[in-house]
Amino acid sequence: MAISVPVPKDLSGIKTKVALNLTKRQIICFSGAAITGVPLYFLTKDMIGTQGAAFLMVGVMAPFFFLAMYTRDGFPAEKILYFMIKQKFLTPGIRPYQSENLYRQLEEQEKIRREVHYLEAKAKGRK
Repeated sequence: MAISVPVPKDLSGIKTKVALNLTKRQIICFSGAAITGVPLYFLTKDMIGTQGAAFLMVGVMAPFFFLAMYTRDGFPAEKILYFMIKQKFLTPGIRPYQSENLYRQLEEQEKIRREVHYLEAKAKGRK
């Protein structure tokens, strides 16, 4: 009996696993979570109790797990957060379309021409 295994046609979404079926990015983020969370637990468990220290440890480690696991449309979490911040805060919110009104420019030039002509005539009349 032959066993068939489905092979995906698009291989661009497949990431190279380094160890323990984790990518290099995941290993780095999980290590960062362990380096910050575990010592925090041992330092705070006497002050706030084991349950409070465990909740604090999970709260501190959660952003690392988010950075390790979340991807959307091929972008990692920090790129998506950068795009969101750039769109919300760094670029102007309302960008209305503004075209050049050539008729208004011609009117302003004619107004300036008439004013210059009036001032020249007034200056000649005084002399």
